[in-house]
Amino acid sequence: MIEIERKFLVTSNGFIKEAIRQSRIVQGYLNSNPERTVRVRVKGDKGFLTIKGIGNETGISRFEWEKEIPLEDAEQLLLFCEKGVIDKIRYEVAISNHLYEIDVFSGANEGLIIAEIELSNENESFEKPTWLGTEVTNDNRYYNAYISNNPFKNWNL
Repeated sequence: MIEIERKFLVTSNGFIKEAIRQSRIVQGYLNSNPERTVRVRVKGDKGFLTIKGIGNETGISRFEWEKEIPLEDAEQLLLFCEKGVIDKIRYEVAISNHLYEIDVFSGANEGLIIAEIELSNENESFEKPTWLGTEVTNDNRYYNAYISNNPFKNWNL
């Protein structure tokens, strides 16, 4: 149950034509404390409850537990979440043996586009597409729990 993931900013919309799937995601946090986030997510017609632990020193690995729950339960739990529910479209792009998940945020986080790739170990090599920008894996500002409380539109870039 250890998630090994790297995050990157995205420099162009080139990923859209490469996408094999896309889905809308609405998610909120019952607890956004970085040491133990508890997330409720509606992805398409499915609901999920996820618990994540704090990342290691590189920010690449952390505990993750996720279970599918009934859609109706997820929709009800979203009503109890902290302020700052996130709305985004997730595009999935397969490159070599990896799947990139690219989140295009809307609402208070419009303008932010982040790509994530899950790996089998922290040192695994992977192909970097042309639209992949700066790595932000160890920058907490780019985690969903952070932007739910500190929307991208309020950042001074």
